[in-house]
Amino acid sequence: MPVVVVESPAKAKTINKYLGSDYTVLASYGHVRDLPPKDGSVDTEHDFEMTWEVGVDSRKHVKAIADALKDDPNLILATDPDREGEAISWHLEEALRKRKAIKKDTPVSRVVFNAITKAAVTEAMQNPREIDAPLVEAYLARRALDYLVGFNLSPVLWRKLPGARSAGRVQSVCLRLIVEREMEIEAFNPQEYWTVKAVLSTPRGQEYEARLTVLAGKKLEKFDISNDTQAELAVQAISSRDLSITSVEAKPASRNPAAPFMTSTLQQEASRKFGMGARACMSTAQRLYEAGHITYMRTDGIDMAPEAVTEARAAIAARFGEKYVPASPRIYKNKAKNAQEAHECIRPTNLEADAAALGLRDADQAKLYDLIWKRTLACQMESARMERTTVDIGSADGQVGLRATGQVVLFDGFMAIYEEGRDDAVVDDDDKRLPQISQGEPAPKKSVTPDQHFTQPPPRYTEATLVKRMEELGIGRPSTYASVITTIQDREYVRKEQNRLFPEDKGRIVTIFLLNFFRKYVGYEFTSSLEDELDDVSAGNRDYKKVLERFWKDFSAAIAETSELRISEVLDVLDAALAPQLYPPREDGSDPRVCPKCGNGQLHLKSSRTGGFVGCGNYPECTYTRPIAGEGADGDERVLGEDAGDEIWLKSGRFGPYVQRGEPTPENKKPPRASLPKGWEKDAMDLEKALTLLSLPRQIGDHPEGGMITTNFGRFGPYVMHQLPDDAKPTYANLKDPNDVFELGMNRAVELLAEKRANPGRGRSAAAKPLKELGEHPESGGPINVMEGRYGPYVKWEKVNATLPKDTKPEDLTLEQAVELIAEKAAKGGKKKAAPKKAAAKKPAAKKKAAPKKAAAKKPAAKKKAE
Repeated sequence: MPVVVVESPAKAKTINKYLGSDYTVLASYGHVRDLPPKDGSVDTEHDFEMTWEVGVDSRKHVKAIADALKDDPNLILATDPDREGEAISWHLEEALRKRKAIKKDTPVSRVVFNAITKAAVTEAMQNPREIDAPLVEAYLARRALDYLVGFNLSPVLWRKLPGARSAGRVQSVCLRLIVEREMEIEAFNPQEYWTVKAVLSTPRGQEYEARLTVLAGKKLEKFDISNDTQAELAVQAISSRDLSITSVEAKPASRNPAAPFMTSTLQQEASRKFGMGARACMSTAQRLYEAGHITYMRTDGIDMAPEAVTEARAAIAARFGEKYVPASPRIYKNKAKNAQEAHECIRPTNLEADAAALGLRDADQAKLYDLIWKRTLACQMESARMERTTVDIGSADGQVGLRATGQVVLFDGFMAIYEEGRDDAVVDDDDKRLPQISQGEPAPKKSVTPDQHFTQPPPRYTEATLVKRMEELGIGRPSTYASVITTIQDREYVRKEQNRLFPEDKGRIVTIFLLNFFRKYVGYEFTSSLEDELDDVSAGNRDYKKVLERFWKDFSAAIAETSELRISEVLDVLDAALAPQLYPPREDGSDPRVCPKCGNGQLHLKSSRTGGFVGCGNYPECTYTRPIAGEGADGDERVLGEDAGDEIWLKSGRFGPYVQRGEPTPENKKPPRASLPKGWEKDAMDLEKALTLLSLPRQIGDHPEGGMITTNFGRFGPYVMHQLPDDAKPTYANLKDPNDVFELGMNRAVELLAEKRANPGRGRSAAAKPLKELGEHPESGGPINVMEGRYGPYVKWEKVNATLPKDTKPEDLTLEQAVELIAEKAAKGGKKKAAPKKAAAKKPAAKKKAAPKKAAAKKPAAKKKAE
């Protein structure tokens, strides 16, 4: 039987349903090879040759495919229809030929389908092709660029900025967007302005609202009424005059539906409507695609297949009636610049089936499918028709003018099923409905109200607006947005709060560093033009090695130049660059660089494992520190008061806010300190609360059986602790309420400890006893024991746990058998195998890479990664 290979078991299961028993359908489980994370994996000295390794987890999958090919060498690669999918197919063919599972002259078929339906799969199987070399080369170029940037730039960050974790070709540019937006917000100076609105009524008693647009005979601009005095004069001007309707103008208007989804717009809308992050959106869409419910979800395309348009129009007519179907189909032009991403839009494979008809059990899948289904039908529906009305109201002397606007929906069209979400709330007077108003009739006033406003800074990015901005700038590609945004959060450069993205101090420092020393490589235009060059490669119009060569020439020079800098030099540059944020003017006019604690030290930017901070230059005599966000920011330290001659400080550290008695001295390097418990607000801390924390652990009293009972806060929350005279270790019982640390009484404490001793569970305090001790590892040392586990007995050596075979009893297991089981488990788990302890081996010279087998398709890598 021919062997068909796809990426995932879910996709394999769906395809197997259509192909039947005549084919063997197997999964590769993603990329089977990757670049080893070591120097030389991309050899810049030898034409950018790339060394690939089959991953430990992938070996068994490659073996399964190779075994299946022994019966039938007919290999059909049916991975996803994009650059990543093409790369996986190329990797598989290369890996299988290398292990001689297929001969050099055995042809390999490549089939692609944009939807996993019987018709699409059947048609694809009838139209096989060869692997697309330009797509593979585009993948190789991106993978090599990402490796060269990450592998060379990240170590520079580690050395120059302790605490920085990594840099990436696209992730660093994405981070720059967030940091620069935050700096815009910090530098923003709000401007005051006022508006005046009046509630008016018709002769029939119906009320409506109008806003002041003309004052003293002049049209009002936004900032013309700039304070409360001017606003009050405007109110008097309206109140003292009779008003009448000067004109009523009604204009027809229409609203067209949004285009069908592509990857970026799907991520944006899922974020707006469900608060779904980019990664969660793509993961959910992937499952819908693999189950055959939607077309391929990584695409720049917004066009629909003709048969899908016909199906959509029929579904609209059946559900809403013929009047909702436009006379001719709507055509949406593709935005994709090259064939690589020019797939069809994201749509349901069966437009007659709504979410309810599919009966999807997973809530995320159900709501995302419903969103896709509604958007797809809406994009082929009639426009919404409205009537927009503008009413002008004025005084007889022309000194005062007001305007009321509203609209009436005459035909809802596509709005009957779907309306696109908005990124930020917009107050739109046009959405209001107006009563019947006629020109010339009086407009008596019910009320006149002034409203104070302040201009607002630009909003922080959501994942949706960040994706939109990256798309506008041409940074990254649809398949990478989710992983890039996830990476900068995983690196702790950015945090997400209430769906908004905030840069951490660490992310800000990294961005300023890159802007000062690698500005070109975090430039929006440079990154976008590089994407265009890679698109040219995928279209077969550019040599990918020439792209790499030109990039590496300048980039390696920048790396070499920066490597010579000392950390102090780097911090000086960053200190100067960040000066407006680090040292804003003080209200009292004093020098913002003078330490507010000792009064004579100069503040300077410093670095630590957890990021940058501002510290006093008189350290260690003065220990003042604060975060780079400025004085009074969340991490700023302050004195809460004095106790027994010691200053009691409130500070912030790596693990959050804490209180401390006194300052470190040569005699007392670690003064008493206590972290704020969960639920204790930093702003609400005072001297009394701080002393309460510093008094911990609290002694409740002597246990009836001897020994003191104490309460305290620990790594896992509040607890009560006691050790019996004959016990080797104390007993800890968790407390649910943090207040119990200060309020728990003797009776309840004894009861909790008794319950814990009666049911110790599998806590850290009670180490499991071995079923059998086998002795030391013969090569690497360390005890080997047989333990009782949740799923049966297992062998334990250091961090390796190997389950015993079903037919082996613990008491019969020998040391030799245990060592063999451990070696097998270590190899499968990717952990280091046990080996004799030797002197460290010398680092081997970089191997010269083998020449490519054919010029057509060069070499790609790894799991689907962020660019």
